[in-house]
Amino acid sequence: MLRLLTFSTLFPNAEQPNHGIFVENRLRHLLASGEAQSEVVAPVPFFPSGSAVFGEWGRLAHVPRHEVRHGIEVHHPRYPVIPRVGMSLAPTLLYRATGRFLDRLLAWGARIDAIDAHYLYPDGVAAVWLGRRLGVPVVITARGTDVNLIPRYRVPRRLIRGAMAGAAGLIAVSAALKAAMVGLGAPAEKVTVLRNGVETAVFRPPADRAAARAALGLTRPTLISVGHLIERKGHHLVIEALRDLPEWELIVAGDGPERARLAGLTRTLGLGERVRLLGARPHAELPALYGAADVLVLASSREGWANVLLESMACGTPVVATNIWGNPEVVQEPAAGVIVERGAGAIAEGVRRVAAGTPDRAATRAYAERFSWDETTAGQLTLFRRVVEGGCGSSASGLQRRR
Repeated sequence: MLRLLTFSTLFPNAEQPNHGIFVENRLRHLLASGEAQSEVVAPVPFFPSGSAVFGEWGRLAHVPRHEVRHGIEVHHPRYPVIPRVGMSLAPTLLYRATGRFLDRLLAWGARIDAIDAHYLYPDGVAAVWLGRRLGVPVVITARGTDVNLIPRYRVPRRLIRGAMAGAAGLIAVSAALKAAMVGLGAPAEKVTVLRNGVETAVFRPPADRAAARAALGLTRPTLISVGHLIERKGHHLVIEALRDLPEWELIVAGDGPERARLAGLTRTLGLGERVRLLGARPHAELPALYGAADVLVLASSREGWANVLLESMACGTPVVATNIWGNPEVVQEPAAGVIVERGAGAIAEGVRRVAAGTPDRAATRAYAERFSWDETTAGQLTLFRRVVEGGCGSSASGLQRRR
């Protein structure tokens, strides 16, 4: 039985149930194999007030210190964050706060064979330092922005390269992401590609699609765009594409700092009756939204592996996705949808192509079913056993020597 410590600031909590849910989903399937167990340490930024006037920061104060999710023990120690100017200090602050917590966790009897870390910066950097402190190997999963954006900054780039060198193993969620990690200096043989899967038991076509559409008041062919309302997700491009798609309407599921701008763009373009900003939706509601729509549009400028694509396909809804990292690895057949360049005109043309081809929704669902979690789970088990047996030793001896 592998004894893991899953370490990431990207993990759901009672206040943010969709935050990093892809990390939780992968871990759940790994534990379901019966060959591994894990406690989760998911640090949360410290904030002194839980007042609603502080918005998302205030919500962080209400995150419980400990919770159990799907039978998994989850700890949320606090760590200091310095907004705007603290990027270079983030790994050190995270390491120091979490290191003290781990000392207590070990004193309570926890035993660790390896650290399963997610996101290269600052999480992966701090995890490698923690691994050295505890005498256990570390495996880091890179997920997108930690490779394609953060390394543009000098200090984070240096620390990321050091973390990749110090990790016993590295995981990329797409082949394109692996290529970028190798470009940053990671040895190719050290990086294993293990894509995300899709929860086909959760994401499935609605039993009555007409009823699902009626419940949302949908009367036209419908696009759906899902994700945090930030510029790089490209929701504004989907709204702009509607100018060339007069028969279509759009629903947007998500919330974030771009909401006011998107609402203003909708008014400026005279699309008020054809665009609805639904706000953040619970994960459990997404299958009904996907299933009611005719096409999902993902207009992002950066992704590692976009889970929304497979989620939509599993609900029978084909996709139009921008030609960025990872997406061509997901959308490989007409039943899945099409890949387009990033722009309103290209998106509109992609929607017309999908609509003209009218892929059978059952075929789209069947395509998504190929992306189960089984292969990813097997790959994780192989990798973790290799690094644990590869010379770093188990925590049963390593930690006792250090204590």
